[in-house]
Parts: sequence; structure tokens; C-alpha cells
Amino acid sequence: MQQIIECVPNFSEGKNSEIIKQITQTIEQSGGVQLLDVDMGYTTHRTVVTFVGTPEAVIEAAFRGIQKAKELIDMRLHHGEHPRFGATDVCPLIPVSNISMEETAQYARKLAERVGAELGIPVYCYENAAFEDKRRNLANCRAGEYEGLKEKMSHADWAPDFGPAVFDEHVSRSGASAIGARDFLIAVNYNLNTTSVRRANAIAFDVREKGRPKREGNSVVGKIVKDERGETIYIPGTLKCTKAIGWYIEEYGIAQVSMNITNTRETPLHVAFEEVTAKAAARGIRVTGTEIVGLIPKNTLIAAADYYLSKQKRSRGVCEAEKIKIAVKSMGLDDLKPFVPEEKVIEYMIEKSAASRKLVDMSCAAFAHETASESPAPGGGSIAAYTGALAAALGTMVANLSAHKPGWDNQWEFFSRWAEKGQKLKDELLQLVDEDTKAFNKIMDAFGLPKGNENEKMERSRAIQEATRYATEVPFRTLQRVFEVFEICEAMIKKGNPNSVTDAGTGAACARAAATGAFLNVKINASSLKDKDFAEQIVAEAQSLTRKAMQWEQRLIKKVERVIDQA
Repeated sequence: MQQIIECVPNFSEGKNSEIIKQITQTIEQSGGVQLLDVDMGYTTHRTVVTFVGTPEAVIEAAFRGIQKAKELIDMRLHHGEHPRFGATDVCPLIPVSNISMEETAQYARKLAERVGAELGIPVYCYENAAFEDKRRNLANCRAGEYEGLKEKMSHADWAPDFGPAVFDEHVSRSGASAIGARDFLIAVNYNLNTTSVRRANAIAFDVREKGRPKREGNSVVGKIVKDERGETIYIPGTLKCTKAIGWYIEEYGIAQVSMNITNTRETPLHVAFEEVTAKAAARGIRVTGTEIVGLIPKNTLIAAADYYLSKQKRSRGVCEAEKIKIAVKSMGLDDLKPFVPEEKVIEYMIEKSAASRKLVDMSCAAFAHETASESPAPGGGSIAAYTGALAAALGTMVANLSAHKPGWDNQWEFFSRWAEKGQKLKDELLQLVDEDTKAFNKIMDAFGLPKGNENEKMERSRAIQEATRYATEVPFRTLQRVFEVFEICEAMIKKGNPNSVTDAGTGAACARAAATGAFLNVKINASSLKDKDFAEQIVAEAQSLTRKAMQWEQRLIKKVERVIDQA
């Protein structure tokens, strides 16, 4: 599945829109990223830019944006309310989907090293990309700001991680940058059936990590208790990694608890929603819904849906669209205005902007018509993947029907696990439908390369072999995924709803057909490879899996027939 990260560079310019326009255009023109937001602040003299994409595309766009900012922003002339020490003051990378924080931190360090080496900008790595604990905190890295940078860099323990360690005339113009990796921040407001800001604040203090000031006698009006240094002592709230406050929104005529969740692994959105709801109820107040400010990662909503489905003892193996709907309704995300996933979920925003048309987005009839046309793609590889996806879908359907069968409530979790596995396999196989056609197109592109001189011939030959190997590996991945579908079909034939046993049997038959089709594509593509050792090995493995698939199908069909005969 595609890895996606978000980048939120903060540029030290908030008054000249033309400068920011040049920077954002440079970011967009790098390709492969989607610009989501540009927030200019006049008083802070700072602009926050948000864009997303695949890791390599994001760090390339970030590098170009930092390069352009160095050209256009002179820190010697900069004054603003917000702390800063460079033209590109901070540049955090945030994991969004299918990528770990550790991987994201490595990309941040890769970007930091390139910025230091190629642009001559001193770079401090912070948060999860930091090389030592004291540099994890951005405030420490930026202490002294631009005006104190020369003094800071003169101390060995505060030499930059990358780039020049001497404050010269080049550094004096662009300053330094902090590049790091941090968690996604979710900005969320909880709608209350009250207009009281005082009560909304009380709920916010109940839950936010910082909590509320401790007072003498533990009363709400007692004198605030301070420590020996004269600093206020706080009673911590119940939710870690959250900041919250109560306010009144005139537009809606209600009070809200406004919250930032800075670490969704520590405090998932649905956990925060449940806790705010509980604390509000304890004060006689009801949470009527939730408002997401900005964008939200898809996995946050999927996790919420899984939580609420489990509470209802319903199968978690339902499709993604259904899960998004359940999350929206469970937390009232559409309370104040419609929640449109295509406009609020980061991954959907990226998909919507993609120019390429996907086969899997076609109707069944359109896909069949496209296959039947005179074009060689989609061909057998894509059809094999699609047939495998249908096989997984059938097994998943039986699992979900079984989870909801009256009298089988105590088995819902068993069937839910099978349904979840089936949904995952179905989605992977659907992705391979387009991947197989993409592989074919790579071969065609390689054959279209020039072959005039010797170097061009060598490059063309290399590209053809590389594309052919990829075109061999894609149907092999299809075969591997399809082979796993048999496990689901067998479990459903044995223990699933007897009324749907033929659906599971049909799934097994489709899986065998998909396996055979995938094998044939592996074999034909491998025959053109010059790396004969690899070709022989992958064909042998594919043939072994296909033979086992045929045996598995025959065995499962016989079981289905026995169930039918006994009915």
C-alpha cells in the first residue's frame, strides 16, 4: 500500500504574498505532492504551508521549497511575533499512512543532510529525528532565535547536525532550519448542548493533559497553590498528549471544547471523544457531535469504526466506505455541517487529485468493455487479480453473514477476524488489477526508448529487462495473495453459515482460476528475462503454488457438495 507523509514547513514571511506564492509554486512544480493549505500570518510574519505525498516526492518538494525560501527571504531584515531562527524556520514530516515514525524520521534526516550539504544551511534535527535528547524539543533548538544564532553555533554542544558550523555571511542571510519528524496533530471541537463557556472550560480542564490549577481546599474558588519556585501546581487531566480549552462559537450558538491531539497513538480520536462525552455527562451536559478542523488521516477514522463495531459485537470486516460512515455517525462528525470524506480525509484528497484513471474505479460493465477492446491492456494479469479479489470478497461475505446470523452472537469475533483478513486481501488484489496494467505499460515504454548509439542500446536493454522483471513479479504477488484466499473459503465452508456454503465454494473456484491466470502471466514474462536463475526460481515457485491451489479447490468443492447433499 502507498506510503504517505505530510510536510508542514514554516517560512519566515507573512506579509509579502508574492514571495509565498513563488515558494508554494516551486513546491507544487516539483511533482508528486498535493498542496493542501497555505496560512499566512501578518503579525507573526510567518506562513505555514501544508502538503502531502509519497516520502520521496515530499522530501524533494520540501528541499526545493527550502531552496527557494533561501533565495527570497533575508533574515537580517526579519521581525515578527513568532520565535524563528531561519528563512525556513521549521520543517516537520508527519507519517500519515502505511509508514512508521522511525521511517519518517529517517526521511527527515535524509532531507536535513541534503539541505546542509547542498544549500549550506545549518540544520538541527528535532523531535523524533533528533540525534540527542536535548534536541528533541524544538524550543531548545531555536533558543536564542536568529539574533543568538552566531553565539549558539560557536559552542560545540550546539553545533548543527548538518551544514556549516560557522556563522558566515551566507548563513547570516538565511539563518538555520529545524527539520524533524513528529506525530500528526488533530484539531477537533466537541459540540455541547450548552452556551456556558465556564462549563465548557471545566470539561476541557478535566481531560487535557495539563489539567487545571490546584487550589487550596480543592475548591473551585480557593487560592491557587504554587511550588517553592512560585510556579502554579496543576492537577493533570485524563487524556495524555492533548491540549484543550472551552469557548463559545457565535456562528453555531453553542459552546465547544476545542482540543488538539498531538499524539493519536497515545490518545486516539475515539478515545478522546468517549472521555469528553463522559466528563460532560458527569456535569449534566451532552456532547452532540464533533467538528474536525482541517484534515484527518484515514486510519484515525478506521480505528474509530473498529472500536464502535466491536462495542456493537459486529464484524469489523466491512469495507472501508462503510467504516468511514460508522465513524462519522458514531462521533457525530456531521453534526454542524456535512462531513465529506473526499474533502476531509488526507488520502482521499490525494486520490481525488490523481490524474490517472483507475481500472478498479470503473463499473463492472465498463471494465468488461475495456477488456474486450482492441487494446492489449487490461489483460490476463489484471483479470486474474480481479477474479482473485472477487474470490476474497465472497469468502468475506460469508464471514460477515455468519457473524450476524441469529443465535451465533458468541462467534461474532471469530468470523470478524476472517472477514478482516478477507477485506485486506480483497483490497490488495484490487490494487494489483491496476498494477498489472502499469507493469505492461512499463514494458511498452521501455521498448519505445531510442536505440541509436551503443549507450542508448544498453540503456534500452536495461530498461526492458527491469520492466519485464517487474511485470513478472506483479502476477506472482497476485498468486501469493490469491493462495491465501483459500484459507478463508475453507474456514467458511467448514464453520460458516450453511446457507452460504455455495458462495464460499464459488470463491474457491474463482481463487483457483485467478491462481492459474496469474501463473500463466508469470511464466510468459519470465521467459523474456536474461537472468535465468531468477526466472527459473520464480516460475518454479509459481507452479508449485498453482498446483496446490488446484488441489485445494478440488478438495473444497467436494466439501461443498457434501454439505449440499446433507441439507
